[in-house]
Amino acid sequence: MNVYIAGPLFTLAERRFNHDLASTIKTMANDITVILPQQETAKMAEMPNFHKKVFLYCLQEIDECDTLVAILDGADADSGTCIELGYAYARGKPIIGVRTDFRISEDRGLNLMVANICTRLILKSSLTANINDIAQEIVNCLLDIQK
Repeated sequence: MNVYIAGPLFTLAERRFNHDLASTIKTMANDITVILPQQETAKMAEMPNFHKKVFLYCLQEIDECDTLVAILDGADADSGTCIELGYAYARGKPIIGVRTDFRISEDRGLNLMVANICTRLILKSSLTANINDIAQEIVNCLLDIQK
């Protein structure tokens, strides 16, 4: 199973969380291949047309994945992640949303369109959860989806 992780990747904290989550999922489930765009796109940073290449790379990887995992933290979900969500949904991909942000807003802490596009929504407060808890829930969801 190929899993694409969509999420903000602009700060050191965001990149570290994404990396740690991907690594933990791989450790828990050897048969899951994790696609972490920040790893590949970092190699493209100095290339001409960087932004267009990243955009096309991400769409291609979503086309080829089996499931998309979306990190939905923040006062509002990252705009690029929301585009990836919509694209994956239009392609009929199952989507697992993950929110560790304990702030409350419209629907389970999210914009109602974002919350309802997810096949599964994992809500784990950053006050009590750790990366292993979150990764295990994702793996459990992936196994359920795979059935």
